[in-house]
Amino acid sequence: MINIRTLMTEDHRHCDDLFADAEQALAQNHPEAALAAFEHFHTDILAHFDTEEKTLFPTFEAKTGMTMGPTQVMRMEHIQMRAMLNDAVDALKAGNIDDYLGQAETLLIMMQQHNMKEENMLYPMCDQYLSAELPELIPRLETELSA
Repeated sequence: MINIRTLMTEDHRHCDDLFADAEQALAQNHPEAALAAFEHFHTDILAHFDTEEKTLFPTFEAKTGMTMGPTQVMRMEHIQMRAMLNDAVDALKAGNIDDYLGQAETLLIMMQQHNMKEENMLYPMCDQYLSAELPELIPRLETELSA
């Protein structure tokens, strides 16, 4: 059976690919395609954040009693990234490519750092502490990520 680390890391890669699609379209001077790709990325990364915040993090916190640890840090970073995502999509919609590129660069760095923390620390902890819950939790996470 798939574990949390594998499932959520694969979703990180999926979101990374969508983000790269937007960058590629922009590099090829197709701002409309870049906007469409970025909006697809935006939708999917928000689904990822929501899945973590509504299901994974509360399940982990309930099991471990850790509410001020790694999940709190991840939630705060989600807030920061949501603001950057909104600024980036607004810049693309306004046709302000330079603003978008600046936002996208900052967002990319933050996402990379955030994903490393989740993939190397939080997800393995979830797999360890939630091993008994995995048969029910994994299908629920998969459903929420694809919604």
